Amino acid sequence: MLSHRLVQMIEDSHETIVAQAIKRVQEDPDLEHMKQLPPGELEIWGQSVLRNLGHWLDGKDEALARRYEGLGRLRYHESIPLHESVRGLQLFKARTIDFVREQGFGRSTLEVYAEEELEYRVDRFFDWLLYHLVRGYEGALRQELAMAS
Repeated sequence: MLSHRLVQMIEDSHETIVAQAIKRVQEDPDLEHMKQLPPGELEIWGQSVLRNLGHWLDGKDEALARRYEGLGRLRYHESIPLHESVRGLQLFKARTIDFVREQGFGRSTLEVYAEEELEYRVDRFFDWLLYHLVRGYEGALRQELAMAS
């Protein structure tokens, strides 16, 4: 049972969550290339996901998959290392899950279960996004290597 109340809370707080995730990216010493991206770009990507999280959690969306493959290609052409792109998305996922935990739900057994189910679904969703990001990045790399040979 997925708590629609928790999903709605994330969607309603998407700007706060994204701002906190961007702050984590900017403070991470291992993300020197990601830090150079305009915060507005990171904000647009983050908000587009969280603003519609309930829709995305309902099923895999091919348009979103193509967008994240496009993001992977973009990061490749921006010379952002793959490990930084992956880490940035991991920080975004962690901030989303942390936000849910900080809300103080989980007093009853049913609420704890709903929170855990949401965390599980968010985790799987971000893993799916990550797969498409890496797929796009590697596609751009292979294309460049093929053109060079």
